Amino acid sequence: MEFGLSEEQSMLTDSIRRFADQNVDAEALKSLVDGGEIAKPSLLRGLAELGALGILTPETAGGSGLGLLEACLVQQALGRNAVPVPFTASAILAPLALAETEAAEAWLPRLASGEARVGVGIGEAAGRRSGTGIELLGTKASGSARFVIDGIDADGWILGTVGGGLVLVERDAKGSSCSALTTIDGTRGCAEVTLDAVQATVLLEDGADPSRLARMLAAGRTALAFDTLGACERMLERAVAYALERKQFGRVIGSFQAVKHLCAEMAADLEPCHSLLWYAAYAADAYPDEFELMACHAKAHMGEVGQFIARTSTEVHGGMGFTHEMGLHYFFKRIGVNRQLLGNPDQVRQHAAALQGWRRAG
Repeated sequence: MEFGLSEEQSMLTDSIRRFADQNVDAEALKSLVDGGEIAKPSLLRGLAELGALGILTPETAGGSGLGLLEACLVQQALGRNAVPVPFTASAILAPLALAETEAAEAWLPRLASGEARVGVGIGEAAGRRSGTGIELLGTKASGSARFVIDGIDADGWILGTVGGGLVLVERDAKGSSCSALTTIDGTRGCAEVTLDAVQATVLLEDGADPSRLARMLAAGRTALAFDTLGACERMLERAVAYALERKQFGRVIGSFQAVKHLCAEMAADLEPCHSLLWYAAYAADAYPDEFELMACHAKAHMGEVGQFIARTSTEVHGGMGFTHEMGLHYFFKRIGVNRQLLGNPDQVRQHAAALQGWRRAG
């Protein structure tokens, strides 16, 4: 049995990494984010040409028809450069929500080509905040959803309802409004969407199929874990490179035992995460009964490891690590937001405990 990526999966990863390295190096990232150019059209076109935006979309709808593992490998490669594109929502969560619905024909080809973008708000399924939640009455939706992933400048939003359903709302629908939700991460645009008796397309009736929303939540958690993995890889690489060039007392700091230990601890914590995350994404198709639980484990563990590597990598850089010029803060902040979206480690562990019958759900 082969415990690793296939040749095709490795080639996919390499192609996305090359694209990211060529288009979003450190200086380009500063220019894009500081200039507010999230989802630059040329980046979306490039990803569409590589087939990344339609990776989960069926071939009949203009996509590649691959699995969640392949989609998450793309997410990891984008996370390595903190590429400011709306991939998680439009390329991973939206196709899962639209699958086998009447709206699929109109939306999936446009998402795969980069012509359209969709924000996804299912955070309330992980932990509902006071005063939030979308209520569905017939085909009219009312309420608010916070932390809608990639919701800024989206052409529509897919939102979870308090009854466990899913609705699709177009941006120009009467009674809908969207406002930017400020987070520390400038590479992605989270939004708060408010609806007042808005005409919505019902993708999933309340209570019709709880497993479908659960699968979406698990896929989102897995994708965010992969994104953090990519960001951690880059922070570790930069810490090691800096330690091998920065000199103090006539020696590179990488020769000092304390710095060696910091880098070794980061590498030792990060390496086992690859197999954990690979299996979580693989389980989505191969072992669907395990997927929800494995997604919880992946999200919670990667959140803790990510926090450690973000902090330690910055410390290896010394005072320079905290400056804007080094650019480490883009990864530091992205890791921090990934940790919180769709459930922080404590919430996700509680969900895992409920799945195993160790505590009550909710």
